[in-house]
Amino acid sequence: MADNMRHVPKDSMMHGEDGTGLASSSNQTDDLEDVKGIFTQLKISPSEPDPAASKGFTFSEVNCWRPASSRKLVCCNFSSDGRILASAGHENKAVVWNMDTFQTHNLPEEHAYLITDVCFRPNSTQMATSAFDKTIKLWNARDTRFSHHTFSGHKYPIVSLDIHPKKTDLLCSCDRNGEIRYWNVTQLTYLGAMKSDFGQDGPLVRFQPSTGQLLAATTGNVVSIFDVDTHTKKYTLQGHNISVQWLCWDNSGEYLASVSEDQVKVWSVSSGECTHEVSSNGNAFYSCVFHPSYTNLLVIGGYQSLELWDMVNNQIMMVQAHEGIIAALAQSPVTGMVASASHDKSVKLWK
Repeated sequence: MADNMRHVPKDSMMHGEDGTGLASSSNQTDDLEDVKGIFTQLKISPSEPDPAASKGFTFSEVNCWRPASSRKLVCCNFSSDGRILASAGHENKAVVWNMDTFQTHNLPEEHAYLITDVCFRPNSTQMATSAFDKTIKLWNARDTRFSHHTFSGHKYPIVSLDIHPKKTDLLCSCDRNGEIRYWNVTQLTYLGAMKSDFGQDGPLVRFQPSTGQLLAATTGNVVSIFDVDTHTKKYTLQGHNISVQWLCWDNSGEYLASVSEDQVKVWSVSSGECTHEVSSNGNAFYSCVFHPSYTNLLVIGGYQSLELWDMVNNQIMMVQAHEGIIAALAQSPVTGMVASASHDKSVKLWK
C-alpha cells in the first residue's frame, strides 16, 4: 500500500501565517483542491455521527504554549475529560494546562532527571510522571503544590508508564532494561515485575483502551502483546525494519499503530495482521495518534510537520507544525483536540 501512496509536497500543504487556513499559490491550486476533496469525504465513526463532517475537514492550530525557561518536551497527555493537558521533558518539571482557561501551572517539585512520560488516571485529576531518575511521582493536577507519593524500585531509568482503563488503581512502568513493574496507586504498593526479551532502551508500554485486557510493548523492531491478567506474551506483531519507538491504540482498542522512523503500521489486534502502512519517504516519523473524531485518520508526528494520513483513501495532508522533532502526540475524544509536544520546546493544540 505504501508504494501506491501519493505524497503531497511538503511546501504545498501548510497552514497560513494565521494558522487558520491553507497557504496556496496559483500553481498549487489543483493539488490543494484534490486533497480538500479527499478529506471532505473522511468517514466519521458510526457511533458518534458528526453533522459538521459534510462541511469539510479542517485541522488548525488552536493555541501554542512555550515556557519561558523551556527545554525539549518529550511527552504530553490529556485527562480523560479533556479539560487538562500535561506535558514534560528535559525541564525535569511537568506542566499542567487548563483547557477551559488556557492557563498553565508548573508543578513545583522536580524529578532529578528528565521526565520521560506522563499519564492521567481515568476519570480523575490524578496523574503520574516517570523519569530517568528511576522514580514515578503521583500528582493531583488540580492541586499542584506537591507530589502525593513517589514510587521507587526500578534499577534503571524509567522510559514509559500507563494506567489501566478499568482497574484504575493499576499502574505499569517500564525501564531501559526492559523490566515492567506494576503498582497500586490507591494503596501505594508495589505489585510485582515482569522481565522479557526487550533489549536495550526498554519498551514503550500502553494498555488497551476500553477493556485493558492487553498490554502492548515495543520490543526492538516488533511489538509484543501481553495478557494483563496472566502477564504472558500472547503474540508479536512483526514487519518493521528498524526499532519501533511509538505506539498508540485507537479509542475502541481494536487497532494499534506502531511507529518507526521509516514507516507507520496499523494492526488489527484480533487478527494480528497489518491492515495499513505508510512510508516516511525521508521525513522521519516519531509519534502518532488516531484522530479523536475521524476514525480513518491517523495524525503522524515527524520532523517539523504533522502528516494527516487518511488510511482508507491512502492519502496524506501535510501541515507545518513545529520547528523540531514532534516527540509526542495526544488526543481527547471528548473535545476533539489533538496536542503535539516538540523538541522546539513548545506544545500546540489542534482541532
